[in-house]
Amino acid sequence: MPEVAVAHAEVREVLGVPADRAVFEPLTHNPWNGVTAGVWRVGGGGRSAVVKVLTRTKETSVSWAASNDPRHWNFWRREAYVYQSGLAQVWQRHGIRAPRLLECVERPDGDVALWLEDVPGEPAAAWPLARHVEHAHRLGAAQGAVGAGEDRPWLSQCFLRDYTACKRTGQELLDDDEAWRHPLVREHFPAGLREDMVRLHHDREWFLTVMESLPRAFCHLDQWPANVRSDGRDSVLFDWAFAGDGALGEDLGNYLPDSVFDLFVPAADLPGLAKAAYDAYVQGLRESGWRGDERLVRLGVCASAVKYDWLTALMLARADDEQPAYGGHGAVPAGLRYRERGLTLALLADWAAEARLLAPRLGFPEAPSGR
Repeated sequence: MPEVAVAHAEVREVLGVPADRAVFEPLTHNPWNGVTAGVWRVGGGGRSAVVKVLTRTKETSVSWAASNDPRHWNFWRREAYVYQSGLAQVWQRHGIRAPRLLECVERPDGDVALWLEDVPGEPAAAWPLARHVEHAHRLGAAQGAVGAGEDRPWLSQCFLRDYTACKRTGQELLDDDEAWRHPLVREHFPAGLREDMVRLHHDREWFLTVMESLPRAFCHLDQWPANVRSDGRDSVLFDWAFAGDGALGEDLGNYLPDSVFDLFVPAADLPGLAKAAYDAYVQGLRESGWRGDERLVRLGVCASAVKYDWLTALMLARADDEQPAYGGHGAVPAGLRYRERGLTLALLADWAAEARLLAPRLGFPEAPSGR
């Protein structure tokens, strides 16, 4: 039993049993993130809960280091504040909620333990495509009704800019002929992807400025199938650690490609899913009373492609490495990963091209690389 996972008083308070009668099951999460000491399902006495321990002392890479800055994208205490404030439930009447907070415990070592409802529903990683579209509809209704909401001093700002700035691995390889001749890259990345990704990187600052100038919304900023489960017709959304200010459409622009990057949805299904989910999202916005220019929403989705500017370079840098599954447990076939991610990056290149055409029509300057 990991020492960081348990305090006897916490187990007794939440589950009503002594700690030595509780069973701890480690749950899959991002083990590299410096704000997460661990996540466990804890069962005992016929009850169960999930405990997530937040920390600022975990050793990790610079790109995932915890921050003490309340506005930083990886501020270590943010998730506790989101739950304690009730902000995690702000979308509940629109069909998206967070797990119920059972206890929030300040530990003597400075860590914070979040004891959360153990949601038994189906994980979104196993959803049929229609269920993802339903989630997009609920997300549109929620963000259209809530809008940017009330700012809090611990919500993230400039997430997209700061998050991508931390991802630097392999950027020098974007212009490296040898890297692009690697068999995995040559065989599985679509023709023309190199030029498209180099162009996206070249236009990075323009894309970020566009995203920061679009209509604002309260955003989760880490929506993808690993963070969602079903609860009847509703969606239960986990991991609010990045929550804060974002562009309208930005959460959807994250959810769709991330559904494929970790092999939850086949890349062949992504174009159809992306169209259906976008239409459902806009329908949700309209149903909630949002009356803005839909082209701004489309621009938010398409320009959010810049979030993955770093991923192509990372794939080039790690083509010779074993390909770990999400959470670091096991591996996935390298050819499958490169094929699926290559096809998804190609769709993001199409989004970027659409954004370059759309933005000047809405009063933005042209991208440095033109239309």
